[in-house]
Amino acid sequence: MPTHKGNGGQSPWGGGANQGPPDLDALLRQVRDWFRQLLPSGGPRGIIVLAILALAVLGAWMAYYTVPSDSVAVVQRFGKYLKEVPPGLHFKLPLGIDVATIVPVKRQLKQEFGFTTPGSSDPYKSPRDDKRETEMVTGDLNAALVEWVVQYRISDPVRFLFEVREPSETLRYVSESVMREVVGDRTVDEVITIGRQEIETEALAKMQTLTTKYEMGISIDQVQLKNINPPAPVQESFNEVNQAQQEKEKLINEARRDYNKVIPLAEGEKDQRIREADGYRLKRINEAEGDVARFSALLAEYSKAPEVTRRRIYIETLQDVMPHIHSKIIIDEQARSILPLLNLDSQKQVKP
Repeated sequence: MPTHKGNGGQSPWGGGANQGPPDLDALLRQVRDWFRQLLPSGGPRGIIVLAILALAVLGAWMAYYTVPSDSVAVVQRFGKYLKEVPPGLHFKLPLGIDVATIVPVKRQLKQEFGFTTPGSSDPYKSPRDDKRETEMVTGDLNAALVEWVVQYRISDPVRFLFEVREPSETLRYVSESVMREVVGDRTVDEVITIGRQEIETEALAKMQTLTTKYEMGISIDQVQLKNINPPAPVQESFNEVNQAQQEKEKLINEARRDYNKVIPLAEGEKDQRIREADGYRLKRINEAEGDVARFSALLAEYSKAPEVTRRRIYIETLQDVMPHIHSKIIIDEQARSILPLLNLDSQKQVKP
């Protein structure tokens, strides 16, 4: 066996302790000479050393891994679940003994149905047959093209990896099944116009129920409807129907505007008339009650002294009536003639 020549105990990258650092060319020559000494022509010792070094370097390179801040790593040893490690730098047994699978548990993931976001690389995010996915039959036997998005998170990485085979694809099938069921319970008008919020809420609840039942380790955050259109052959007819509905809504809004303008005015006039009638009623009642009270008081006095009261009433009545009479003639029953002191000419000047 050939022998290797030693280097005097020096490192292959430098000289003694009192020597300065070699230049780059000298360092490369020393490294080359060192490898030639380890691997002489036909010697197995150098091959074994190089193999050991290669295995050591490969093992060291495969022994450490980094878990991102929004993820955890599920470690398997010989295929069996071992542990779950948090974010950071970690080490494992190399050469395939330990396998670490990164699972983004803090990241919101999404799946798109009927359309594709530019730049998406995940095959489970993008539709494989968008036309087939979007074609649905509504409850009134009409057709509609429904596009939607499912946003979810991985809540249990162990279940996500080991309980269900292809969990992302399974979620896609679950989402499509639930959406067809929810859309099939409603008319096409509800699906296209007023029923979007209700469809999203119901689909979210049913998807979460199924993912929990299947133990997929997934939490559904949101189901959002995007574009909902009728099929292309009837698109023009649907547009005409929508225009007619918009015109109908416009006329209804104009009628309500006129109603809100006229009815409050009429209500105000009605309330004013009612208040005036109530005021007039109270006035007449108060006047009548005053007349009754005055008559009652007068009747009480009359019952005490009828003659005096009668004369007083007569005199008061004459005081009210006489100023309105132009010609006045006073006759004394005893004298049977006109009183001499009465100035008849002055009565002509009295105005009514």
